Amino acid sequence: MLAESGMTEKPGIVVTGVSGRMGRMLVEQVQKSDRMTLVAALEREGHDWVGRDLGACLGVADMGVTVTSDALEAFSRAQAVIDFTAPAATVAFAELAAQARAVHVIGTTGLSDDDIVKIGAAARHAVIVRAGNMSLGVNLLTRLTRQVAAALDEDWDIEIVESHHNQKVDAPSGTALMLGEAAAEGRGVSLNDVSDRGRDGITGARKKGDIGFHAIRGGDVVGEHEVIFAAAGERIKLTHLASDRALFARGALRAALWGQDKAPGEYDMLDVLGLGD
Repeated sequence: MLAESGMTEKPGIVVTGVSGRMGRMLVEQVQKSDRMTLVAALEREGHDWVGRDLGACLGVADMGVTVTSDALEAFSRAQAVIDFTAPAATVAFAELAAQARAVHVIGTTGLSDDDIVKIGAAARHAVIVRAGNMSLGVNLLTRLTRQVAAALDEDWDIEIVESHHNQKVDAPSGTALMLGEAAAEGRGVSLNDVSDRGRDGITGARKKGDIGFHAIRGGDVVGEHEVIFAAAGERIKLTHLASDRALFARGALRAALWGQDKAPGEYDMLDVLGLGD
């Protein structure tokens, strides 16, 4: 990837929310890579990791990287910021990463429409790669979902079922919403107008043209997504199962490298994978 971008030095990476599940995985994958280097690790102010060597926090040998809560200082030393945190933090990081002209890779889910507008404003000044899911397989599934939805009329009901571990705090998942957006785009409608979330009670008959969402939470499920197209007498199912969280980290690192020579703007993983329109 570095050869493609013409870079001669390894880009410096900042991992935000470094104590979290994805933060730890990202650190592990950066450390394994010979194409980038970890220059900073970020945690919220007051966290007990702040001021300590990251290696000691992770229970390994010292890494020479001190965990910090000063995002702007950390970003100013980096070429890319990888961010799987929370919406409010991600919006703030987008502005700071733009100031530092660092590529901002966003895997945070649960973003509101207002959050997305603010992130889009930051993308006028720097590269932002934002995706509800960083895996190759899921992004291929997204493309297929759009194509199938475009080929079928409203006699085919669309339902999206997602499963995740019992610690996930948002529903539907960002990936499920990404799939829903793809299906709505294929049909030429707005997802906001046709979304039907988690039915309960006497709901009446299903409204023709709606896109349904259902969330399952349990155990340590990494991520499972199914898009169901159902008509009278037949069904089509498109399914993706993730069994290793490292695949999301690897996708995020690929996005960070890809973004190094790109013009400011907002991109997604389809762009990174060369599948964009």
